[in-house]
Amino acid sequence: MTQFLSLLLNGVSLGAIYALIALGFVIIFKASEVVSFTQGSLLLLGAYTIARLSHPLGFWLAALAGIVVTALAALLVERLIINRLRGAPVISLAIVTIGVDIILLTELIRRIGSDILNVPHPWGGRSFRIGDVGISQNRLIAILVAGVLIAIFFAAFKYSSWGVAMRASAEDGETAALMGIRLGRVSALAWVVAGALAAVAALFLVGAPTPGVSPSVYSVSLRAFPAAILGGLDSTGGALVGGLLIGITESLAAGYQDQLLFLGRGFGDVVPYVVMIIVLLVRPSGLFGTKELTRV
Repeated sequence: MTQFLSLLLNGVSLGAIYALIALGFVIIFKASEVVSFTQGSLLLLGAYTIARLSHPLGFWLAALAGIVVTALAALLVERLIINRLRGAPVISLAIVTIGVDIILLTELIRRIGSDILNVPHPWGGRSFRIGDVGISQNRLIAILVAGVLIAIFFAAFKYSSWGVAMRASAEDGETAALMGIRLGRVSALAWVVAGALAAVAALFLVGAPTPGVSPSVYSVSLRAFPAAILGGLDSTGGALVGGLLIGITESLAAGYQDQLLFLGRGFGDVVPYVVMIIVLLVRPSGLFGTKELTRV
């Protein structure tokens, strides 16, 4: 039971990080109807920036700079590329984001090389224990910060003018534009928020128990994408539920891998995709996604 509770708690912490990344996918899709594959390179950019600036600026200023740099990078992608291709087929926009992602990723891998860059978190590698159940302080803080940020986002999404504009543009972009909503501004702000969330996720992702920043950080976004899909790519609440579901499932699969050897070694790495496929077979639109009805 102790092992199960420990794996469950660590799964929730991992799921909170996944939820932040998945929320970025959802925000961009709702605002601009683009399935953005740049989240992985933005995640690595945030981690790299924080690691490189931690020594000259200190941790807190480096973390702030990393968030700002990643948000600005996302804004540049939207303004210089996505905005100019507005109205292009959805598949074309998705392929363009893949191209941008490959360019950014290649440059970041070149800069990082074979090194593992350390991020000097003030809380270090200390752990927090409740009885026999333990979790690193880094992951515990990640749960708290992710909870606060997601709560703030949901409040802004429901009550702020930007949230109302985003919901209106997601419902019917043409009508929203006719009502005076500036779709370009809504899209730009969505990309900024998605970039900032990716940097915050990176901040905790490269702390204990992870050794530091390496190109493997990029692969986390590939596991967060199924969280966005199975939750429903147009559902902000689905991103949260999907992230937690993927995080807990992955943690349990890794913890009980000896009992799952009949499924093959490394099964925990493919668990997010297995869960996604199972959910989509039952609910093609995701757990909370909007079903499209076609009149015949």
